[in-house]
Amino acid sequence: MKQTKIVILGAGHVGTHCALSLMFRSLANEIVLIDTDEEKAKSQALDLDDMGACLPAKVVIRSGSYEDLDDADILVNAIGRSRKEGETRLDMFGDSMERLKDIIPKIQDTKFRGILISITNPADVVGECLRKALGIERFRCFSTGTSLDSLRIKRILEEKTGYHRNSIEAFCMGEHGDSQIVPLSRVSVGGKPFAKLQKEYPDTLGKITIEDLQDEVRQAGMTVIIGKKSTEFGIGIALSEIVKSIVYDEKRIWPLSVHLDGEYGQKDVAAGVPTVIGADGIEEIVEMDLTEEEKSQFAHSCDVIRGYLKKAKEMLS
Repeated sequence: MKQTKIVILGAGHVGTHCALSLMFRSLANEIVLIDTDEEKAKSQALDLDDMGACLPAKVVIRSGSYEDLDDADILVNAIGRSRKEGETRLDMFGDSMERLKDIIPKIQDTKFRGILISITNPADVVGECLRKALGIERFRCFSTGTSLDSLRIKRILEEKTGYHRNSIEAFCMGEHGDSQIVPLSRVSVGGKPFAKLQKEYPDTLGKITIEDLQDEVRQAGMTVIIGKKSTEFGIGIALSEIVKSIVYDEKRIWPLSVHLDGEYGQKDVAAGVPTVIGADGIEEIVEMDLTEEEKSQFAHSCDVIRGYLKKAKEMLS
């Protein structure tokens, strides 16, 4: 593995759990935490560094400054507060735009030429705003988008079907939020289309509806927030999976929110779609056949994101 330096903006629940996952999986030689609360960043880094003797490989973790971006390979944006009970991710729009006003000029003042992965909600909007403001090529600046939702739908399907989630092929598309969709036509178990399995087992699998699946995956994050005030472990492992695909040039298919330029019939928007991830970031957008209803639902989700991108342009200009 080549020497990899990762800078994480935000030393809160999400940022530190991303660092934790990266360290456990030996995906970076150096991890730098940056936060407006410098003492917090130092303390988080020190706490994480105390694990060093028990890790499979040496990882330097420390707090730092934006100057560390000059030679960083990957920048992870995890700034901002946790979502509150009853909030949608889009409700965090105003707070996130204010944060972007602060960090964008600081990033612009550096020599950063790496890959930017944004997590901050609303993920699709924030990731696209960073891409535009920083002038980064679309395949090297994207957000985690529906990656975590796609892990959640596999968990939900495992619970409902009894099949191991690693045998289930399923993903979410569109907004990382309430308008996202689960393309049921693309769900399969052990290579067999889920729709076919439903016909074979009408009294069990046949009773699973797309509406129930979509409602459950949309509410999954809030269920966690109600119980513990924040999500952190799931997004931490999702981020590390994306980074692993980059570091090891895996060419793995992973759902991410990327700027669309005609793919799936959409333009001037960033939304969650299946992508191929390798050493240069996103190497390809995978266009899968969807039903007409799924296309319509995806288009609606993109329209929701576009509406907030328009508001963002007004706020950041």
